[in-house]
Amino acid sequence: MSTQVVVVGAGYAGAGTVKSFENAIEPGEAELTWVSEHDYHLVLHEAHRVIRKPEVESKVAIPVEEIKADDTDFVKGRVTEVDTDERVVRTRDGEEVDYDYLLVAVGSATAFFGIDGLREHALTLKSLDDAREIHRAVREAGEEATTTDPATVIVGGAGLSGIQSAGEIAEFRDDHKAPIDIELVEGLDSVFPNNDPEVQGAIRKRLLEKDVGIHTGEFISKVDEHAVYLGGAEEAYYGEDGNGSAPEEEEIDFSDDLVMDYDVLLWTGGITGHEEVEEFDVDADDRTGRVYAESTFETSDDRVFAIGDTALVEQGDDEVAPPTAQAAWQAAEVAGENLARAVRGAPLKSWQHEDKGTLISVGEEAIAHDVQGVPINTFGGPGAKVLKKGVASRWIADITGIGRAVNAWSDM
Repeated sequence: MSTQVVVVGAGYAGAGTVKSFENAIEPGEAELTWVSEHDYHLVLHEAHRVIRKPEVESKVAIPVEEIKADDTDFVKGRVTEVDTDERVVRTRDGEEVDYDYLLVAVGSATAFFGIDGLREHALTLKSLDDAREIHRAVREAGEEATTTDPATVIVGGAGLSGIQSAGEIAEFRDDHKAPIDIELVEGLDSVFPNNDPEVQGAIRKRLLEKDVGIHTGEFISKVDEHAVYLGGAEEAYYGEDGNGSAPEEEEIDFSDDLVMDYDVLLWTGGITGHEEVEEFDVDADDRTGRVYAESTFETSDDRVFAIGDTALVEQGDDEVAPPTAQAAWQAAEVAGENLARAVRGAPLKSWQHEDKGTLISVGEEAIAHDVQGVPINTFGGPGAKVLKKGVASRWIADITGIGRAVNAWSDM
C-alpha cells in the first residue's frame, strides 16, 4: 500500500501545498487525500470584492476540482480531531481518514478578545458566506435609510482586512447612492498599525477621500444590538497575534460620548486558532490555540506538519512567520516538497519567510509599499493597481490556469 498523505484545509496554505506536493511526488510513491469543510478555495485577500459586487464570487471562489489532480482524493468535512496514536483524522460528520503524514492548514478564526457582545453582534469576513452576508446587511441598511437619517456601518480593526472592507463598502455606497456613513475604528494609534508612517499616511488619505470616518486610539470595550462602546484600556487588545482579552465590564466607564450607534458592525480585529485545533494531539500555544511548528513545518509529532495561520512557524530569534497570504503562499511551496521528502525519508528543507512588500486596495484605488525590486517606497495610481491585480491573478494562474486568471483580472 502506498504512503498515505493527508492535507487538511483549502486556504492558501492548503491549496498551495496540494499543488506543490502533486508536482514533487512521483507516480506510485504516495496517495494524497485533501480534506476541507469547503469544496472551494477562497482567494481570501480579494474576498472583500464580494461585499460590493456579489457576482465577483465566481472569480474568487475556485472549486477544488479545478485545482487538484485527478488522482488526488477530496473529502468534504470539517476536521474536529487528529488522533496521532492511530494516525487518523476525524470529521464532524464522523468520517475517518487514515494518514502516514498529515499537514494541517485549517487557517484561523476571528479573535474577539473577550469583548462583551462582540461575537454575538458583529459580522466577520472569513468565508464566502461571510462576504455574502456583509453585502446583504449593507444593502438592506442602505435601502432602509434616508439622507436625513443615514445608516451607519462600523468596521472594527484597521488592518488589511478592515481597510479593504471599508473601501469596498464605500464603493457600494457610491455606486448605489446609498445613504450610508462608514466609520473605521482602530484601538491602536493609526490605521495599518505597526507599519511605516508613509504607508499609513497614504492609506489614511485614500480612506478620507472615500469619505470613511477614521477613529484611532479608541478600543472597543463592549457591544450591544445597537451600539459600540469605546474607551477600553489598551490592555483590552493585543494586536493581530490573537492574544488578548477585554477588561472586566465594571472597570470601564461607558459615558455617553463613547457610544457609537450602528446598523451594521463588521469586526476584522484579529485572529486566533480554531477551537477544534485545541483538541489536536500536537503542542499548541495556550492563548491562541495555534500549533507550534519548526521551520520545516514539523510539529511535536514528526508525522504531523502545520503551516499558514494554523501554525506559529519558527523563523529564528524568537520570531514566527506572519499570518499573511504572502507567507502562506511561500510556505506552501516548501511544505509540499517536504511532504514528498518525508515520504522518501529524505532530509527536510527549512523555510524562511521573505517579505516581498505590501499591496492594499481602498476600493478602486491601490497602494503599494516596499515592493521588492521597486525603487519607490510607497506609491498609488495605476502602477499600484496593476501590481495588486497581478499578484491575485498570478496566484489564481498558479493553482488553476491562465484562463481563469485572465477572467478574474478585471475584478481584482
